Amino acid sequence: MNTREIAVEYRLAHWAKTVQDRSESGLSIKAYCESLSIHENTYYYWLRKLREAACGELTKIEGKPVKLANPVFAEVKLPVEAGLLPGAAIPQQGNICIEVAGARISADCEYPIDKLAEVLRAVKLPCC
Repeated sequence: MNTREIAVEYRLAHWAKTVQDRSESGLSIKAYCESLSIHENTYYYWLRKLREAACGELTKIEGKPVKLANPVFAEVKLPVEAGLLPGAAIPQQGNICIEVAGARISADCEYPIDKLAEVLRAVKLPCC
């Protein structure tokens, strides 16, 4: 193993600990990064690198290529409240907010459950 590989392994271990600490802290990614003066983009960069490394290890174990899934998006349409101006916030009463794998999903409680489940399935599977 050369010095570059050692440096990469060291950084991955450091960021794995950071991601674990953030998860155990109960803080949102934004709040955690602010508390340590880490830029959120840096956190997400290393989170992606960790996921790529995990997929690489799975490839070695399973003997077939495993890679990160392409992002999947599902449109979420919230009802337009009477009297609200375009871009105005919808009142929070009756809304739900779910955070999975560092992604926050907000929807009106009347949003179809099958569409919400589709969004959650897309978010929870980082590898395919």
